[in-house]
This record gives sequence, C-alpha cells and structure tokens, in this order.
Amino acid sequence: MTHPSTDLFALPHHLAAKADPALVAHDAQHLADVAACLEQTVAGVDARLDAARRAPAGAGQQALDRDQEVHRLTARLRTLRRFGVDLCLGRMVLAGDPEPVYVGRLGLTDDDGRRLLVDWRSPAAEPFFGATLADPMGLASRRRYRWTAGQITDYWDEVFATHGLDGVPGPLSTASLDDRSAFVASLGGARSARMRDVLGTLAADQDAVIRAGARGALVVDGGPGTGKTVVALHRAAYLLYAEPLVDARRGGVLVVGPHQPYLDYVADVLPSLGEDGVQLATLRDLVPEGARAGVETDSDVARLKASADLVRAVETGIRFYEEPPTRGRTVSTPWADVRLTADDWADAFAAPEPGTPHNDGRDEVWDALVAILVDKHDDEAPREQVRRALERDAELRDALGEAWPLLDAADVVGDLWSVPAFLRLCAPWLSSDEVRALQRREPQAWTTADLPFLDAARQRLGDPAASRRRRRERAEADAAAARMDDVVADLIETDGSEMQVMGMLRGADLRDALGAADGAPRADADRLAGPFAHVVVDEAQELTDAEWQLLLARCPSRSLTIVGDRAQARQGFTQSWQDRLAGAGISGARIAGLGINYRTPSEVMEEAEPVIRAAIPDANVPTSVRSSGLPVARGRTTELDDVLDGWLAAHDGVACVVGVAPDRERRGSREPDRERVQWLDPVTAKGLEFDLVVLVDPDGFGAGEGAVTAAVDRYVAMTRATQQLVVLEP
Repeated sequence: MTHPSTDLFALPHHLAAKADPALVAHDAQHLADVAACLEQTVAGVDARLDAARRAPAGAGQQALDRDQEVHRLTARLRTLRRFGVDLCLGRMVLAGDPEPVYVGRLGLTDDDGRRLLVDWRSPAAEPFFGATLADPMGLASRRRYRWTAGQITDYWDEVFATHGLDGVPGPLSTASLDDRSAFVASLGGARSARMRDVLGTLAADQDAVIRAGARGALVVDGGPGTGKTVVALHRAAYLLYAEPLVDARRGGVLVVGPHQPYLDYVADVLPSLGEDGVQLATLRDLVPEGARAGVETDSDVARLKASADLVRAVETGIRFYEEPPTRGRTVSTPWADVRLTADDWADAFAAPEPGTPHNDGRDEVWDALVAILVDKHDDEAPREQVRRALERDAELRDALGEAWPLLDAADVVGDLWSVPAFLRLCAPWLSSDEVRALQRREPQAWTTADLPFLDAARQRLGDPAASRRRRRERAEADAAAARMDDVVADLIETDGSEMQVMGMLRGADLRDALGAADGAPRADADRLAGPFAHVVVDEAQELTDAEWQLLLARCPSRSLTIVGDRAQARQGFTQSWQDRLAGAGISGARIAGLGINYRTPSEVMEEAEPVIRAAIPDANVPTSVRSSGLPVARGRTTELDDVLDGWLAAHDGVACVVGVAPDRERRGSREPDRERVQWLDPVTAKGLEFDLVVLVDPDGFGAGEGAVTAAVDRYVAMTRATQQLVVLEP
C-alpha cells in the first residue's frame, strides 16, 4: 500500500480550484497517516487471526469463544482489505475546535493512541450525518468525499457556523463551498446491478431513523425514493454495533426482502459496512416448501389463508394428536404383567413442558410411561433390566405411536385442505362454504399462501426425523449396554486372580467409562429458523397477518424494523400502520416518516403522483429534491428495440423494461449490450432502481385485479427511474 499525497485528490479539470493545496493538504497528510496505520493494522489483525486459528479448539465455551474471535477478526480483515484508505468518508470541524474529526467505515487508532478515524456508528460521528443548518449539532463545517477507484474525485463542504470557518486548517475559498450541489449531483450518478454505496451521503432524516433504539417495532414509512431500504440496511449494521440487545450471541439480524432480485441487488451493502453475518432471505426462503410453491390464484382462498386466526388453528390440529387414551391396557414383562391405566396415560402425556415441540414431547411421554411402569413393577425385579425390556416392547411402542404419533408438517397442513372434518375441528368458525373453498384435490400442491401454515406446523412439531434418530441411538446404546453386560459377566466368571479384580466391573462408573461413546453427530439447525435478536422487513405493506406469524416466530423479542409504503400495497392498505400491525400481534409500533425523494426526478414524479392519487387520495407521495432535465418520453411498443439500443449506446448504467418478457431470437446482434437491461414485471421491480425505465403497455398492469392494484403497479414501475422514464403504448 503506497502513501497518498495530494495526488490522492484526482479532481477533474473543471474542479481544479478545489485541488488547491491550501484546501486539501491537511486532508492529504491525514489520509497518508490513515494509510500507514492501515498497513500496520492489517498486519496485526492478520497475525492475531493466524494465532487464533492455530490455538487449540478446546471444548464448550472455550471452543465457542475461539470460533467467535476467528469470525470477528476475519470480518474486520475483510473490510480493511476491501477498502483501504477510502474507509474515510469525510471530516467535520467542531465549533471552537480547529482540529478536524475524520469519520470512517471503521474506527482506526494509531500506535500512539491518536484517533485517526471514528466509526460512523459511534456517537462521536453522529453530527457528520445529522447536522443541518437548522440544527448544526455543534459543527462549524462538514466535508464529504466522493471516492472513485481509490481516489477522491470530488468533495463538498457545508458551512454551519455563522462566523465562517476561522481556525480550520488551510484557507477555504468559495471554490470548495458546494453545499448540497455535489450531494444532489451524486444522486443522479449511473446505477449498476448492485445497490450503490451511499454511506458517505446519508441524509439527516435517514440517519435519525438509523440510530433509533432497538426496543419494540419501528415502522419506517416513506414513499418511493426516500431511501427506506438504505435506512433499513444501515440500521441493521448500526444496531449490531451499538445495541447490546442485538448481536450474534443473541441471534443476530435477519433481513427479509420481497423477492430474489431484491436480495441480489442489496447483497453487497452490509458486507461493505463490515457486517457479513446478517442473514438475507425472502419469505419463500424461510420455509422448505417455499422454493416450489406457486401463487394462490383464488382470491377467496388467499383472503381466508391471510388470517392469523386460521394459522393458529394449526395448534388445535396438533393438540388433537396429544389427547391421552381413555382406556387402559396390560403390559407384559418377563417378570410380571403391569396395568397401565387411563390416569397413567394422562400423567405421561402431561410430562412435556409447555412449548416442547410435539415430536420431541413424544420422547418425554415415552420416558414417563416407562418410568411409571418400572415403578409399578415388582420391587424384586432388576429395575434396569425391566426398563430395557420395556424399551424393546414393540406393542407398547405401537400403542404410543397411535396415541402420540410422530407428525410431519406437510401432512398436518395437507389434512386441513383435504379432510373437511379436520378443518372444521381446527377452525369451527369457518362457514360450510369457506371449508369447501379451502379443500383441494392435491393437498400438498403448495402455494405461497400455505407457507405460514407449514411454518407454524414445523415450529410446533419439531423434526420427526430427530425423534427417530434419538430412538435409534437409544436402541443402539441399549444394545451396546446389553453386550457389555455379557462381556462383564464372562470376565467375572473367568477371573481367577487372587483379588478378583474383574469384580470392579460391577461398578456403574467403570462400566459407563468402558461403554462411553460420543454418539451420532447432530444436524445443524436451519440457519433461518431463528430466533433472531432483530428482524428487518422490507416492503412490509404487502404482508398478510398470516405471514407476520411466520416472522414473529423468529423474533421473540419483537425488535423489528418494518419498512414500507401504504401507497405501494397491491391489495390496498386502508388502516393505519398501528392498527394493521396490532391485528398481526405487534403492539406499540413507533412510526418514523421519510418524505424526501432522493431517487426519482421531479419530471417522473409529476406524472406518477396523479396515477396513485386517483386510486389512493391520501397516498404519502414524497417530494423530489432534484430534476433530471428529461421529460417523460412516450411512444409505441414497436419502438422498444430502438429505445433500448439508442439509450445503451449513449449512456452507462442500467435499464429496466417493465411489462414484457425479452424476445432473444428477434434481437440477434443487438444482444451483447443487453446485459445492462433487466426485464421485470411490476411486482418484481419493487424495491429496485434503474437509470432508464421503459413501461410497455402500462394500462395492462394489474389487469383483472382491481383499480387499486393496477394503479399501484403503474406507480411502482414509474418510480423505479433515476434518470428517465419512457412509456410505450400499443
């Protein structure tokens, strides 16, 4: 790594005045110190990581601590090597203190204890993002850098102190006082297939939401382009750094997005902030059946399955299989017959603690049954041998299997949709017509509306294979113990030594030591099963009450960041956020509103606003802060290829066609540049942004799904544009 000089400031010719050494020399020297310290820090972290990896793994807490230290050092080293000196976002000058404070993606201190960078998430860095002219937060000025390929290609200063910048190292001329112009210009930069890095340009309203406390649910409500997704992801990184309640030891953070293109788009954001342990998923990813689930096409069925009450009916269905037998039975052993009464069954069925998964509870019921029968047996019989005989009793196992069967989530939910009597038992409030509507010929032809039910069943049941595995392991252990008994008996019988040493083998401790085994390895828990310390949900306005149950099962703390826009709900959203969430079981939600559109040019918003207000008069339409200078263009669908080819030839960045699938055969030689074009429907375009958006026959969006859905689809598609919108009609 080479030390930078003022050459680090690679400003273009038209900004030559800002490259004056009087303006940048102090920063250049400080960044040189940062670079030198980085070299030492990388070497030091690398050495500590190597030592941690070489250290004995140990066991228990020691092994856990070692693994966590390796993970922490690996993540820090990855971030340090990823950025280099461009870890620095900029600087701020406090009123009355001439020495600038430099803010970075990570904190950095040299060997002399001098703080070269303060972590952007620390309280000391808060004014860098939150200061405004109305509330300077103690700042005299702020400078933000624009980095390109490891060099500063622009910077801008904002002055807060009314008396100017006295005392700031180096004279400042009006050449560097760009105020918001460079920030606004950066908003119009070309996009790529990944969300761009915006940490250095977070606005005050966004930063306030990012730093809000983690307790309870926080709703980030804002229209298109307000940076809701940016806020959500940076908030996840902030909470992992600043909130003791949110860390990996407590479960870490889960981010849930609307679809896979969204996850691909934001995949790089959290690693760029030094957090690579956050789980990203869609609702489909949270349930094994999600990958092959279709869309529920029957609107009445979708409405019924959106109910949280119907999801909770799964519990009733499972309890049906946990009712103890009302008739007793006789159990035979080689020593005597023992009567197992209905009360004994009831006592055994009460053994599992509340909250024990059904399939795990079966093992506890079995242990309780065996213990009851052993206690009832003749005291002269060898208790351990009685227990083993009962463990091998196939009839007793079959009786338990009928009374408390191992259950599979797919079978339980499939029975709801194929056995009307079972559904009426579980959801007695449903009408006959509703029960009939929910029945289907193929009970396990899953749709996305079934996923909350499958998840609720799986959460309540546990893994049936785990119980079978435990039973197999226990049988193998019993067989090994029986073989050990035979071996010990033979050794004692043939022991001719004077001290009868082999008699020691009758001691349980020594016998256990001889027969000790590690046991079969346990399967790792599903990484998305939770629990998580905090869950971030984007495009939350689309979630049904049933889908919320799926998420809440993974977040017992109810620490949530809920991101959405009521005006972008395809099925309508007439309630307040608090009322909607209360119905899903989330009470006391706080609301943080974002009203500034940083993405969509005013030319586009002027046409998009009437579209959504015609269907939703009180829609939260944000105010755009910039203009692209490009009016919305219109044409015919036959002009699509010409529009795309002309734009691709003249621009960098990415484009999106909404409303039609690509026709590759027709394009021929035009294809090579088309990797910069995505072809999406309005639903999968949600949450994304593109330099050019082309709508093909937008009047057909949401056809047959109602006026609100059609308007929302058009509004969402239009507001994906960061530069230009083209509308093509048939």
